[in-house]
Amino acid sequence: MTKTRMGDAWMPADEYGRALPKFSVNLLVRDVLKSLPFYRDVLAATIRHADNDFAALHLLGFDFMLHADHAYDHHPLFARLKAAGPRGTGAELRVLGIDPDAAHHRAQAAGAKILQPPTDFPHGWRDVMLEDPDGYVWAVGVAIP
Repeated sequence: MTKTRMGDAWMPADEYGRALPKFSVNLLVRDVLKSLPFYRDVLAATIRHADNDFAALHLLGFDFMLHADHAYDHHPLFARLKAAGPRGTGAELRVLGIDPDAAHHRAQAAGAKILQPPTDFPHGWRDVMLEDPDGYVWAVGVAIP
């Protein structure tokens, strides 16, 4: 695993890993620092830690991670990461509890890609579909009363 950070990690990797819940999300991104504004400014996630290699984020009680591609250079997925184009096709990251209209306005202000404006759906959600800089699709919304 190639790391570009200088100095020690924010916490020992094994300590962080053991603290994760039984289900967690780790998104592999081309540039961690370029991805952070989407997560902080559009989704309103809290950045617990970020450097060139890794970011630990918190959103509505859920911790998730971003890892830079270069940190996976010895991983079986590395060859796939070299492909151009958006990532995550076929997966929607769905979060209930984020005001879709407010997220839509934040996405517009940040210049983020909006795949679908806030819409009421028969499944009982009003949500907006947003794309992060690497092409991961986030459908965020609220239950329709």
